[in-house]
Amino acid sequence: MSHSCRLLCGFLMSCIGWTGIIIATSTNDWVVTCKYGMHTCRKMDELETKGLWTECVISTALYHCLSLNQILDIPAYIQTSRALMVSSSLLGLPALALVLLAMPCVKLSQETEDTKHRRAVLGGLLILFISLCGMVSTVWFPIGVLHEDGLMSFGFSLYAGWVGSALCFFGSSVMICCSRGDGPSQNPENRYYYSKHSGVTNSYCPPINSHAKSAHV
Repeated sequence: MSHSCRLLCGFLMSCIGWTGIIIATSTNDWVVTCKYGMHTCRKMDELETKGLWTECVISTALYHCLSLNQILDIPAYIQTSRALMVSSSLLGLPALALVLLAMPCVKLSQETEDTKHRRAVLGGLLILFISLCGMVSTVWFPIGVLHEDGLMSFGFSLYAGWVGSALCFFGSSVMICCSRGDGPSQNPENRYYYSKHSGVTNSYCPPINSHAKSAHV
C-alpha cells in the first residue's frame, strides 16, 4: 500500500509541476522592466513586460506587444530558455504516461514487477530532466534581462516556472528512489532447511489426499 502511495504522490506532484511549466512557457509575464526605477514607472504607468515570445508595453492608454520572431536578433539567453521550456513541455506527456503505466493498479499482459520498476525509474528520470530544464531557464532568463536592461522585477510566469520545476524535482525524486516495492513476501512453500541426515529439505509438505484409503484384507 505504501508503494502505491509513494508512486501516486510522485505522479501528482509531477503532473502539477508540469502544468506550471506549461503555464510559464505559454505566457509572457516573465519579468517586468523599467527605465527609471520601478516605483517611478508604476507612478508614471510605464511598465514593460518581457517573456519568451513577446515584449509588451503596458500603460493606461496603451498595450502594445512586439513578437520576437527574428531568431538571429534574439539574445542567446532567450533562445536557450525558449528551447529548454518547449522541450520540457513536450517531454512531460510521455514521462507521465510511463509513470502512469507503472502504477500497481495498471496491469499489462505478462509483465513483472521489475518491468514496472524500470518503467517508473525511466519516467522519473525524464521528469527530473524536465525539472532541470525548467530551473535553468527560469534562473538564466532574469539574469540575462538584468544584464541587458538593468532594473526589473519578477513576473507571474517566472514564479509558475519555479514552482513547477520544484514540484517536478521532488516528484521525480520520489519515483526514482521509492519506486521499488516493499519487498516480496517470502512464500512458505519455498523455504528450505538443512538436516544432518537428509541434507537440504523443503519444509512444504504436499497436501494429503483425503480420499485415499488404506486397503484392508
